[in-house]
Amino acid sequence: MSGLIGFCQDVKPEIITQTIRGVVTDKINRMPVAGATVIILNSNPLKGTATDNDGKFRLEKIPIGRVEIKISCLGYVDVTFPEIFLMSGKELVLNIELVDKVIVSKEVVISAKQDKSEALNKMATTSARCFTVEESMRYAGSNNDVARMAANFAGVNSTEGRNDIIIRGNSPSGLLWRLEGVDIPNPNHWAAFGTTGGAVSMLNNNLLANSDFMTGAFPAEYGNALSGVFDLKLRNGNNEKHEFLAQIGFNGFEGNAEGPISKNNGSSYLISYRISTYEVMTSLGMNLGTGTGIPKYQDADFKFNFPKTPIGSISLFGMGGKSWIDMWDSKRDTTKKETQVYYNSGQAIDLSNGSKTGVIGLNHIYIIDNSAYTRLILAVSYHDNQTLIDSVTEHTLAKVPTYRSKDSELRYSGTFIFNKKLNSHHNFKMGVNFSYSKLGLVDSVLEYSKFVTLTDFKGSANTLQPYLEWQYKITDNLILNTGINYLQFLYNNTYSIEPRVGLKWNFAPTQSLSLGYGKHSQINPIIIYFTQVPNSDSTYYIRTNKNLDLTRSHHLVLGYDWIISKNMRFKSEVYYQYIYNAAIYGGLSAENGSFSILNQGANFGVGAPDTLVNKGTGKNYGIELTLERYLSKGFYFLITGSLFDSKYTGGDGVERNTAFNGRYETNVLCGKEFVLNDKKVKAGKKQQLIVIDIRYTRCGGQRYTPLLVNESIQEGHAVYDETQAFSKQFPDYSKADLNIMYKINSKRITQEFGIYFTNILNQKNILLQTFNNKTGEVKNTYQIGFSFIPLWRMTF
Repeated sequence: MSGLIGFCQDVKPEIITQTIRGVVTDKINRMPVAGATVIILNSNPLKGTATDNDGKFRLEKIPIGRVEIKISCLGYVDVTFPEIFLMSGKELVLNIELVDKVIVSKEVVISAKQDKSEALNKMATTSARCFTVEESMRYAGSNNDVARMAANFAGVNSTEGRNDIIIRGNSPSGLLWRLEGVDIPNPNHWAAFGTTGGAVSMLNNNLLANSDFMTGAFPAEYGNALSGVFDLKLRNGNNEKHEFLAQIGFNGFEGNAEGPISKNNGSSYLISYRISTYEVMTSLGMNLGTGTGIPKYQDADFKFNFPKTPIGSISLFGMGGKSWIDMWDSKRDTTKKETQVYYNSGQAIDLSNGSKTGVIGLNHIYIIDNSAYTRLILAVSYHDNQTLIDSVTEHTLAKVPTYRSKDSELRYSGTFIFNKKLNSHHNFKMGVNFSYSKLGLVDSVLEYSKFVTLTDFKGSANTLQPYLEWQYKITDNLILNTGINYLQFLYNNTYSIEPRVGLKWNFAPTQSLSLGYGKHSQINPIIIYFTQVPNSDSTYYIRTNKNLDLTRSHHLVLGYDWIISKNMRFKSEVYYQYIYNAAIYGGLSAENGSFSILNQGANFGVGAPDTLVNKGTGKNYGIELTLERYLSKGFYFLITGSLFDSKYTGGDGVERNTAFNGRYETNVLCGKEFVLNDKKVKAGKKQQLIVIDIRYTRCGGQRYTPLLVNESIQEGHAVYDETQAFSKQFPDYSKADLNIMYKINSKRITQEFGIYFTNILNQKNILLQTFNNKTGEVKNTYQIGFSFIPLWRMTF
């Protein structure tokens, strides 16, 4: 017996480990890279392997926790992935792309490391960075939303209550959303035509791979955008084992699944589904304090990957969601003081609003040879938005229909790309995007006891975008990116030819200068083209905006990068953007003289006068600073600051501040990860971590147009002084957010418990001013004060 006890005492406890595997390919030609070494830095003993002929590698029995992985291969720039969190509930699968070196002579030995904040798209020279899924989960205040995460970057702002992205003073409508290489409609719930944001994102960040975010002078393959680009990519599902995720939080009740379809050919599936937390809780009889407005939404995302077929690599991807909310004053309990947190008016109304969005696409990649490949993307997308407004009589609660709209777009898209790697110096890329849109736009309002049709269109509006790109690596330290984009709106045959150029010079081992220029253009919000007015005797309608031209701009950016140390970076950019051909009011009404399309898009809809001309201008210029410490030894920080000015000129010829000219913005983020039982983990116990992330932001207050109180009282509704458009500014906006997470890594399951605290200082930030037509008072409506959101996530 004593011998048995002694034997048991000698048995070492099993350490919790996980597998790291993946594929290494050439960034340009997508061919597998054989013989690349993959090592776990700081492992003892050193753990590593080499890629096989298919570029695959596998490292087994790696202890869980933070790991740093380095990939090296002769003729390529080394790549390092620092501080990746290896969890027990999920394998770490990496798809790594290497960039080749330019060997200028046999005597010169080039040593380089990849900048971890560079864009994945190597044609992007300035104003671009790659972001990770972990950042969208880690940054306080992001709520697992990539748009809200991006608001922490220099030059970017977001509106409260929505995730509209305001870049360098531009309208949020200037943003382009792209998924898996295809342009997509607004991927947010309650998404109105002409907007790019919403209340809740329908993109599940648990399914995203590392992606790019660009804020100006972007490469030629991106068109129909003025301010920025979200180029999102979905990761592939695990092609060897089935894995699952369950999550409950602010964004909803969520379930994800992934795994192999066929292990022989490496095919996999990845799917997710989510339903609104408010909808589930309300159905269980819980009152969540939202009054009569219960936000209801559901969404799903998927990707099926077939990397080895007789005709090349094929993937099928998609996303979709629907949302609806009824905010009815006619159903409010008059004995209780209920607050409509999503809508507030001095007039009793019943408002219903909802949208549906869906995208499904087929992605095909064919490797021609060691230097060239083609990519074909076919996609179908659908987007609609519906709004119903009824006036409610105060005493009888009788309803009178006041406004009706239903807009829909069914779009068929096709993209073809040919990429040729000529040699280590030259890379050539060409492509063409075509889309056919079938539109149904209906819009009417009650005027003088009868409904007047504002929009009534059924037809098509198509877009053509060919482009060329060329990259010339003069040396490893001097790279020239050039290209040209052509955008044509076939509905009225307006077009734009847009040159793009970027130059990056690494003038020192850790410092570089970059210069980027781009001419960019964008189609106006589609619904504006079909606004109609009756002729003089009301016998027929005229579409006064049918022949609107594209809005155009020139964007120039100068950047400086300094890699201070392995884990710290300083970046500065100065920019100037001149916008012309902007749609402004061209009629005789003085009250519309200050209108410009450059102020639209940061709301639940886009509105415009019925007579627009392309004579407006705008300018945005400023400086941006970023100091960032990447996550190392469990600690990171990000400090960004922006000083800028944003002006526009409307139909009355007066230069004014744009609606988005806050003049400055600062963000300070930091976080620390504490391992509670590091020694016990090495002895085979569960790993336990506490993660604390905090964010503080401060920026100039929102611009607004002052109310004319006496005129508002006389008219019975809000009347604004348009001669002073956006001349006033609310007090500076400030907000602090805090995330606290508790993580448990057991043998096969990873669990996370968290609380997201929003506005922990309970700052009273003004959202807007409202006129109460019952009392004649002008009141401030404030943004959300202190609140908290619980989160639970399990991966297994």
